[in-house]
Amino acid sequence: MANNNGFLLDTTILIDLFRGRQEAIVFLDKLSQEGSLFVCTIVVAEIFSGVRPEELPKVEEFLEVMNYCPIEYRTAKRAGLYRRDFQRKGITLSISDTLIAATAVEHSLTLVTKNLRHFPMTELSIIEH
Repeated sequence: MANNNGFLLDTTILIDLFRGRQEAIVFLDKLSQEGSLFVCTIVVAEIFSGVRPEELPKVEEFLEVMNYCPIEYRTAKRAGLYRRDFQRKGITLSISDTLIAATAVEHSLTLVTKNLRHFPMTELSIIEH
């Protein structure tokens, strides 16, 4: 299911981690033993848009040491085409989710999320937790 390049963490799994949910802590610890963990800047923006004041120090400490995937032209193009193509099928996806999915595909990472329905792209390697 997962490839060797590592894992791109979606906002949903990080929220559980930052809120101290034990299953997320155990899951991410296990996952980090299988490969590197990554985030993209879209996820960082989503996290900070909903961070609670008491969570801020812990969130910043974690995110400052994470591996990052850049969003460059090819990734942005892929994201836009995902959104366009699914829109034509009557499925509305957020530009944030298509950017996250495109980042995972462009960097050959497995996406880790709690929201499978936000990521219907067939070429996306994904783990739901």
